[in-house]
Amino acid sequence: MDNGIKNGAEAITVSALNCIDLSSTDTHQSVSLLKQACLDCGFFYVVNHGITEQFMDEVFSQSRRMFSLPLSEKMKLLRNKKHRGYTPVLDEHLDHENQVHGDYKEGYYIGVEVAEDDPKAEKPFYGPNVWPVPDILPGWRETMEEFHRQALEVAKAVARLIALALDLDVHFFDKQEMLGEAIATLRLLHYEGKISDPSNGIFGAGAHSDFGLITLLATDDVLGLQICKDKDAQPQLWEYVAPVKGAFIVNLGDMLERWSNCIFKSTLHRVVGNGRERYSIAYFIEPSHDCLVECLPSCKSENNPPKFPPILCQTYLSQRYSDTHADLTTYGENKK
Repeated sequence: MDNGIKNGAEAITVSALNCIDLSSTDTHQSVSLLKQACLDCGFFYVVNHGITEQFMDEVFSQSRRMFSLPLSEKMKLLRNKKHRGYTPVLDEHLDHENQVHGDYKEGYYIGVEVAEDDPKAEKPFYGPNVWPVPDILPGWRETMEEFHRQALEVAKAVARLIALALDLDVHFFDKQEMLGEAIATLRLLHYEGKISDPSNGIFGAGAHSDFGLITLLATDDVLGLQICKDKDAQPQLWEYVAPVKGAFIVNLGDMLERWSNCIFKSTLHRVVGNGRERYSIAYFIEPSHDCLVECLPSCKSENNPPKFPPILCQTYLSQRYSDTHADLTTYGENKK
C-alpha cells in the first residue's frame, strides 16, 4: 500500500517497502519478506544491521566536511580512470533520453584499497584510493575505511538472504570468485539544493537502475529518492522512498536481474530535488572481476531459457561506467 504525505503544500505518494530485520532469528520470515520485495519492486529496508547510528552520524559528518571544501581543493581529488575520488556536479549523466544536463550532485568514490605495486591493482576496479591529505580532513580516511569494511559485512548478510530467496545455498555468493574478492565501492553524495524540474529534464540524479548486484543506501532526513515500479507504464508513476533513521534502503542491481533471468527486479530510480540540501551514502557491491555472470541454475528451465548471454563482471561494469560518466579529458589539467 502507498501512503500520501505532505511535502510542503503538495501531497505526494510514498512507497511502503518491506523491512528486513537482519538481527532476526526467523530466517524463513526474513527470506519471505525479501523475496516478496525482490519480485515486486527490488527495493526494501534493512534494520538492525550492526552499524551503530553513532558511527553512521560520524560518517555523514565527515562527508559534509569534505563537500564543504572549496571546489579548487576538491578538484585536486578528481576521480581517476579507476573511478576513485571526487566527481563534480554534472559529471554523471544517467538518463540521456530525458536529462538536459548531467546530475546536479557531487560525489566521492572509495573502492577496495589495493597498493599500486600489487598485481591485483591491474584490474579495472582495484587500486589505491584518492585520499584527502590528513591536515585538511583529519580522521577522514580512517572513518571511510572502517565504514567500507562494516558495510561489506552488511551487504554479504543481505546476499545470503537473496541466495535463499533464489533457492540457492545460503553461501552461494560468499564464494571466492563472487563476494570473496568483491568489487565494493562506497560513494558519498551531496545534492546542493537545486530544485529539480522533471518536465524540463532537470534532476538531482536522472532515472537509472544500478549496475551491479545490490546497493545499500543511507540517507539524511530529506526526501528525494523516487522509484518507478513499472518502467514501461505510460505515464510512469514515481513514488518517493521515505528516509528511515538507522536503516539502509537496499535495491537490486541490473547484474542480479540478469543473474536471476529477470525473476528479481532492478528498478528505475531517480533523485528529485526540492530546494533542500541532501546527503546520502551509497555502497555498491559486485562480484569479483573475473566472475562469469550467467543465468542461475534455479532461474532457468525448458520453458524459461536464459535471456542473456554470459558476461564477465569487469567487462559489464566497465561499459556501464563509461556510458554514464564524463570523459576525464574534459577537466583539462585536473585529470589524473
